[in-house]
Amino acid sequence: MNQDLTRMLGAKLAIGREDLPEIFDALANRGYQVIGPTVRDGAIIYDTVACLEDLPVGWTDRQDAGHYRIEPRGDAALFGYAVGPHSWKRFLHPPIELLWRANREGDGLSIVENEEIGRPLAFIGVRACELRAIAIQDRVFLAGQYVDKSYRIRRDHAFIVAVNCSQAGGTCFCVSMDAGPSVEAGFDLALTELLEEGRHLFVVEVGSIAGADLVRDLPRRPATEAEIADAERVIARTRDQMGRTLETNGLKELLQANQSHPRWDEVAERCLTCGNCTNVCPTCFCTTIDDTTDLSGTTAARVRRWDSCFTLDFSYINGGNVRNSARSRYRQWVTHKLAHWIDQFGSSGCVGCGRCITWCPVGIDITEEAAAIRAAPGPSLEPPRRGVDAGA
Repeated sequence: MNQDLTRMLGAKLAIGREDLPEIFDALANRGYQVIGPTVRDGAIIYDTVACLEDLPVGWTDRQDAGHYRIEPRGDAALFGYAVGPHSWKRFLHPPIELLWRANREGDGLSIVENEEIGRPLAFIGVRACELRAIAIQDRVFLAGQYVDKSYRIRRDHAFIVAVNCSQAGGTCFCVSMDAGPSVEAGFDLALTELLEEGRHLFVVEVGSIAGADLVRDLPRRPATEAEIADAERVIARTRDQMGRTLETNGLKELLQANQSHPRWDEVAERCLTCGNCTNVCPTCFCTTIDDTTDLSGTTAARVRRWDSCFTLDFSYINGGNVRNSARSRYRQWVTHKLAHWIDQFGSSGCVGCGRCITWCPVGIDITEEAAAIRAAPGPSLEPPRRGVDAGA
């Protein structure tokens, strides 16, 4: 049996649109909570989906700096959009998470950990840039000496149905970050939607034993060479549609050498330090901890919640705030994302999804800011100033 499944790895299959609901059923029968894209409140978000009709059938998005709208496509595409405000980080690394709860029992305490983990998750519609983001967060939470237990549990039990992009958004630049639009690794199944010439089917690539096991009993057939070629053309077309570009050659050294560049002052005049960019970013992982207890002193809890390098409290240390200006906080975010991250984790912290550009209320564009510094680099390679006013 395992040998049969192993032989399926890398196979390209064809599944008709009418048979795709069986993937939902197979996942539900295996106990997964199925999460996928759906239309809600004027956006395409990720949430629990029960059937094919819950997906954004026939919808697309239009994105630019500070601008997001959805509109009808004129066809019945299931994945004919780019990305919305949510990322899969929301489910693997939740915005608010109870780490442990302690209850007084007599003269002692009982402690409960990870009680909110819940059912295993199945993600449908994961893009290449988002797979790269998950891989980056894996390094943050799972590599090294200290492992995040709750993240590991969710990650180990997640089933991923990826999607090769058929349409780039106006703020996408995944090609620049070598993070898409083609799904390369980290998936159980990968779909490419073919919707032309009166047909609607999916070329499905099997990426794991779990994926092979899922599709083994589904209606399917080997994809033809023509269908595989059509799927490759879809990806190639998307690659040519990028709404943005970012020159990454030498970018790390450029940003680290320009800590005092006047461009940081210019962007600070617009930046609201609202933290939207960090909230929608699929790789940002900064958190803070709240410890609480009830009035009777019988129950205590530790809760972790998302924080942001744009909040003043986040950079407060004994003696003062080390980043007390919008200039210093925006500079910290950009240079960490595109430069210091490489020193810490071995790769850029940006995957080119474009969310930070789309969902910035004033339309600040990370690709534009990096290009401006590249076009007029500072005169010196001075190191960043130190002390409580280092970010002034």
